[in-house]
Amino acid sequence: MDHYPDFFSPATLSGHVAHTMSFYHPRAVDPSGGFYHFFRDDGSIYDRRTRHLVSSTRFVFVYANAWRHFQDPDYQRMVRHGVDFLRRAHRNPETGGYAWLLEWDGGGARVLDADNHCYGLAFLLLAYAHALNAGIEEARGWIRETFALMEQHFWEEEHGLYADQASADWSVRDPYRGQNANMHACEALLAAFRATNHLPYLHRAETLARNITQRQAGRAGGMIWEHYTHDWQVDWDFNLHDKANLFRPWGYQPGHFTEWSKLLLQLEAQGQHLLGARDWLLPAAQDLYAKALRHAWDARHGGLHYGFAPDGSVCDADKYFWVQAETLAASALLGARTGAERYWVDYERLWRYCWEHFVDHEHGAWYRILTADNRKYSDEKSPAGKVDYHTMGACWDIIPALAQRRPQA
Repeated sequence: MDHYPDFFSPATLSGHVAHTMSFYHPRAVDPSGGFYHFFRDDGSIYDRRTRHLVSSTRFVFVYANAWRHFQDPDYQRMVRHGVDFLRRAHRNPETGGYAWLLEWDGGGARVLDADNHCYGLAFLLLAYAHALNAGIEEARGWIRETFALMEQHFWEEEHGLYADQASADWSVRDPYRGQNANMHACEALLAAFRATNHLPYLHRAETLARNITQRQAGRAGGMIWEHYTHDWQVDWDFNLHDKANLFRPWGYQPGHFTEWSKLLLQLEAQGQHLLGARDWLLPAAQDLYAKALRHAWDARHGGLHYGFAPDGSVCDADKYFWVQAETLAASALLGARTGAERYWVDYERLWRYCWEHFVDHEHGAWYRILTADNRKYSDEKSPAGKVDYHTMGACWDIIPALAQRRPQA
């Protein structure tokens, strides 16, 4: 690609989000309830009935942010449309839980998987926080309600972290413990704090961040491993033979390193409200970011690989959209926070790679997954769980950081 836009211009990123939104809106809207979750490259829908809690919540996030930035009243209506589906279709009024997977026939839902996931509650909390920011005042009570569910059913005081999965009746039988649910809980709690100024949300976010990026990382070679036993000891073999598992892949995840880097910087920005010392946050953010780039950057084909093994070798060479997006956000926030030009060099280099290989300039949105040498596997651009929440969210994180960039001579 010979020509690139100015990735240091907020207008470029805002325009890119608008183009991405044009892929989803209005074709994603199901007038009978919620949104469609499965899209091919050209936007055609290939599954009109399956509804996943992760996509249902992420659509609320996407529309809420779009409304706040573009002020299109249609987007605000879609926020209400989305939270209505969460309350009416996913939520079980008897237990207060939320079905992980549904089949929606246009008038009612058939539950395909009724388990409760902390990961799902984290995204509900995120959705309700952003719905409140978009003017949906009822969401204030839903934030409190969701946090109470997380605390009652998943919080493990002994370990200072959340358990992962429960049955429909809230029984936590699965011994698996994972960092991913706790990372997204941290993200959601930060959003809940920003929406409500309720300090317990921020303090819980700080506890999660410290325990994952300090204590748990200390048990795994100074880096964040994904999988743990019931007592939060490292489980090196979990999903060893299922390395591309959608929610629980084996190996170190450089995308999660950079996502944590971003979250640590966002925590640091709330420093006056934190309970303890915060001098560890920036060094930890820089360290995780540096390790992600060191182990996962593909010097030959560009972009970051998906996963690497404990011995440092790449165990999954594919390129995933969200890994690149979260790394873009982390590089911009680090550049803004430190003033170090090397982060902005990384930022521009990675944006050029994504612009050339991941962004669909014809139809909009990003391709989901590419081979190591940047070829598509299929025409399934956005299956359940994607929604370009990572790519648009990264742009909204980056735009304020651009204003803090120091001009170079």
